[in-house]
Amino acid sequence: GCNPLAETGRSKLQNQRAVLNQQILRAVRMRAGAENLLRATTNNKVREQVLLELSFVNSDLQILKEELEGLNISVEVYQNTEETFSIPMVPLGLKETKEVDFTLPLKDFILEHYSEDSSEYEDEIADLMDLRQACRTPSRDEAGIEMLISYFLQLGYVENRFFPPTRHMGVLFTWYDSFTGVPVCQQNLLLEKASILFNIGALYTQIGTRCNRQTQSGLENAVDAFQRAAGVLTYLKETFTHTPSYDMSPAMLNVLVKMMLAQAQECVFEQIGLPGIRNEFFTLVKMTQEVAKVGEVYMLVNTAMNQEPVKENIPYSWSKLAQIKSDHYKALAHYFIATILCDHELQSGDDEDQQEKALSQLYDYMPEGLMVLTILKDKVQRKQLGKAHLRKAIVYHEEALRVCGLCKKLRNIDVLQEVLTAAHKRSLLKYAQQETEDDFLSLIQAPDILPKTEHKIETIAPQFSKVKVKDFFHRLGPLTVFSAKQRWTAPRTIHIHHEAGELGFSLKGGSPVQIYCLDPVCSAASMGLKEGDYIVSVGGVDCKWLGVNEVLEKFQSVGEQPIEIEVISCQDTAASMHSKSATYSVGMQKTYSLICLAMEEDKIDQTKKAPLKLPFLSWGTKNRQKAASTLCLPSAVAGNSQIKKKLSPFTLLNTESSLY
Repeated sequence: GCNPLAETGRSKLQNQRAVLNQQILRAVRMRAGAENLLRATTNNKVREQVLLELSFVNSDLQILKEELEGLNISVEVYQNTEETFSIPMVPLGLKETKEVDFTLPLKDFILEHYSEDSSEYEDEIADLMDLRQACRTPSRDEAGIEMLISYFLQLGYVENRFFPPTRHMGVLFTWYDSFTGVPVCQQNLLLEKASILFNIGALYTQIGTRCNRQTQSGLENAVDAFQRAAGVLTYLKETFTHTPSYDMSPAMLNVLVKMMLAQAQECVFEQIGLPGIRNEFFTLVKMTQEVAKVGEVYMLVNTAMNQEPVKENIPYSWSKLAQIKSDHYKALAHYFIATILCDHELQSGDDEDQQEKALSQLYDYMPEGLMVLTILKDKVQRKQLGKAHLRKAIVYHEEALRVCGLCKKLRNIDVLQEVLTAAHKRSLLKYAQQETEDDFLSLIQAPDILPKTEHKIETIAPQFSKVKVKDFFHRLGPLTVFSAKQRWTAPRTIHIHHEAGELGFSLKGGSPVQIYCLDPVCSAASMGLKEGDYIVSVGGVDCKWLGVNEVLEKFQSVGEQPIEIEVISCQDTAASMHSKSATYSVGMQKTYSLICLAMEEDKIDQTKKAPLKLPFLSWGTKNRQKAASTLCLPSAVAGNSQIKKKLSPFTLLNTESSLY
């Protein structure tokens, strides 16, 4: 990973994000305590003091949320360092996490479950922890992506080897929501895997925004990066359902995928126009449809961002930037078609049918009384329709500038203001060049333009198989046999004596080999060897990864001399899974006090049947209120002890539309 102390713009942002996360957590805990006191006390004077304190805490939380939003819209830090004249792209910030110490839990499990000397695996555990620490500060390139994917794949091995389905390991994973800064704690490795996937997608977005969009190769790389980001986020949404962090909820991931695909579509348009846009009829028709497509996808992104439950937590400036881009690119589409109508009169040598066909594809309908062929031939009607498109372009440009001026974060982005102002002035100049004496007679309204693209943008699924990783705990044996799901006896030492050149048993299987066709009267059977036992050592040499022929060679190498082998037997798994999950809960009267750092068994009323607890990421509809993790920063409550739940500025969902 990168040096966490390096004073780069990106590292400064991540450090600020980490500080804000801690401040938000502290404020949330203060509010949780105040709310608990408010529910417990009946003293009116105390209640008044608590309500006053809650109002201060809520104000503080709102300020902290606005500061976090400011970090999310600090797009200039992630852009290419060269001078550009392009609208900035929006990257995702990396999720922050706390350090995790795997040492004691994994060493205890190796000793208890695998009956091996856990001190021999200290280097492997240290490698795992070093890799996790490096993943907190990945480099913004393919090496950073590969490192995150390596850790994600390594977690698959760790999950199978050390995290049995029957109990928790006591390792607490804490990840902070990228948008609210609220932490989520779980003892389940799936939270870790889902968060790493989110960071892979986020890193792809940062790579995309860093590309030089003034070159063809830079734009190609940007399109590829945004498509891959959308693919990773789609994989996260489809694989890890009902994640307890709101930035990874299906609704939020849907919006983020749309935003990444929209940015890829924008880069495609820039790629087409990079060599320059020739003022030629059919070239302008193509550019009109391409830029109209960009405006349409950003309109859909803006619509999605303003829907519940996403609206409350998506950064306000992101929504406004999507609206600005939609208006800006729609204005460009009207400007291009106005240029077609005003600058290109039908000449005697032009292909009339081709121009009519191309122009008709731009419209879903024509203004009443107008036909495409008539417009091409009639100079007056061409001018009138062209000016109508220019007027509409100017309206869109002015709306984009107005929205940009109203958003505090966006109006401070100089390059955005420059691009919007230049496009607006260009449309005004074009309109001023047209004859104006007949304007008051023109009643034509410019029709909408049909979007179309020849470059379909789709998600690119993550290709984890391209990253080759070796299981850190390879020495424990083949994962198909030596996993957390299987329980084994401790290794037993058996002294094998050759009897007339015979062992008294056969071997079968791959690695490790298994005892087969055991003679019940042979010496090995009398010493405790059983049918189906696995051989893990021969003559003091580990043979978990050896096949039948290799093990037989070891037996033959000692000749008629006795030899010691170690075997293990499979046991039935009867341990029960712990029913408590360290997850923040919205169902706790909007407090944020359920930071389950200690495990407690649920107390079940003997007169009632205990409901079945569903594991993490498998919650059903009935558990949405009980098992929902933090979707919001809870609001302060007022009134008597029988408090009605209210929505706060941080609340994302009501009870009817809850995703969890």
